[in-house]
Amino acid sequence: MGRPRRAPEPPAHGAAGLDAEPDATEVARTVALRLLAAAPRSRAQLATKLADRGVAEDVAAALLDRFEEVGLLDDAAYAEMLVRTRHAERGLARRALVAELRAKGITGEVAEVALEQVDDEDEEASARALVARRAPATRGLERDRRRRRLGGMLARKGYPPGLAMRVVDAELAAEDDAAQAEDDGGA
Repeated sequence: MGRPRRAPEPPAHGAAGLDAEPDATEVARTVALRLLAAAPRSRAQLATKLADRGVAEDVAAALLDRFEEVGLLDDAAYAEMLVRTRHAERGLARRALVAELRAKGITGEVAEVALEQVDDEDEEASARALVARRAPATRGLERDRRRRRLGGMLARKGYPPGLAMRVVDAELAAEDDAAQAEDDGGA
């Protein structure tokens, strides 16, 4: 019988025979649209992903320019959404938000405008809410250890040390006052 014959490469008919190599622009468009359908992204993030997929830089730049023209890509809106949600949901301070924006490829004026949403009062209110929520889990620990843990939690979220310790001390003092009032009222 012998060995089976191999099909000619590329095939003489069918889709592979007509277009052996897909159009680079179509590949880039498909990749970018799939990424944007999964989650909002910055221009820099999409450019990196396209480069990882082997899309030529000039093809990627032209595609991303077109996406910006038609409104599929907007770094300013993305930055504002990122700042708003990360501050509200995770309680991140401006310093942590700057780092997150930078990691997403958003810097300069676009980042500054987005960060204007969070002022000093918002930052302090967020820090107070975080400490109030986490303080009960530290009850039973000695005061200095509680202070370090709560302050460290705020520091990891980007809060300045002075603000962090002021908020922690105020919460611990309020707990002490409440406990003292309870003892006085119950006696």
